Amino acid sequence: MNLMARGDLRLASPAPGKRALAKQRTREKILAAAKTLFSERGYEGATVRDIASAAGMSTGAVFASFADKSDLFVDIVSAESEARLEVMRQAAEGCSSPGEAILAMLEAAARRNFADLSLFRATMSAVWAPALGAKLAARVGRYAPTELFMAVLKDALPEDSRGGAQLRLRAQMLWDAYLSVIRRAEFGGMGLEDVMQRLKAEARVILGEALIG
Repeated sequence: MNLMARGDLRLASPAPGKRALAKQRTREKILAAAKTLFSERGYEGATVRDIASAAGMSTGAVFASFADKSDLFVDIVSAESEARLEVMRQAAEGCSSPGEAILAMLEAAARRNFADLSLFRATMSAVWAPALGAKLAARVGRYAPTELFMAVLKDALPEDSRGGAQLRLRAQMLWDAYLSVIRRAEFGGMGLEDVMQRLKAEARVILGEALIG
């Protein structure tokens, strides 16, 4: 049993039952199989039948856990985007300057995406699909690091650039630049060191040489 504190009381909540645990394991197997196939074949190339087969179950089991293929894909991309945001947040901790924090966050994000560039490609391609693109924007948009960049930059930029609109625009431009460079790396064979040199150059233009030396 799990314990929940409420005031001076400690209430016991029932542990997940066997059925709930089995359902969770099934969901995790489907997600793992789907992530591999989406990375290998892209969104359009991976069918629900293929995903079910790779997971060792029926298509009915897939639809019992997910409404459709787009729901499954959005769950995978959302989880990956959330994990990327967390490694960026951790990378910023302990940095001695805002500029150092920005570069550390960009490198942490790049390392995360380099671990599965094929999934990044599948995600970028799926953004252009009308219905799926809207669903991705609604779910994944919350994990864009705009607010994180803004928090780091708030007191570091020149006074005339600290206003809300200016600050947000620079943060958004920084993330747009990141996505563009990673996409170029995925198609053009750039290594991590090349990516970081390019990102540093673009960050210098967006934020200024005083901040990004």
